[in-house]
Amino acid sequence: MKNLLRADLVFRLNGRLWVETNDDRFMGIGRLELLTQIDALGSISKAAQAMGMSYKRAWDLISSLNAQAASPLVLTQTGGKRGGGAEVTAEGRQLMQEFQALQERFQEFIRAEQARLL
Repeated sequence: MKNLLRADLVFRLNGRLWVETNDDRFMGIGRLELLTQIDALGSISKAAQAMGMSYKRAWDLISSLNAQAASPLVLTQTGGKRGGGAEVTAEGRQLMQEFQALQERFQEFIRAEQARLL
C-alpha cells in the first residue's frame, strides 16, 4: 500500500469496535464510557451530564444494555428522601473490564496493521 499513497499526505488506519446481538448494538466505546461514569457518579443523570448527553439517551442506552444482558448491568433507585441513584452491578463491571481489554487488543491490531501497511 505504501506505493499507492501520495508522499505529501499522512495516512493512518482507524476503526471502531462494538459488540452486536441479533436485535441491537450491545456494547461499544460510548456505552463503556456511560457505564464508567455511572459507576463513578452513582447517577444516570450525572453521567449523562458529564458526557454531554441527554438523560433520555442515557436511559435508553442503559435500558438496551439491561434488556440484552443475562442479568441487569445497572440497577436504579427512584427518588425519595435520599434521592435516586444508579449502581453498576458486578456483571456490569465485568462487562466493562472485558470490553476494555477487547478494545485494547483491537487498538493493538490497528497499530500493527498500520505499521505493516504503511
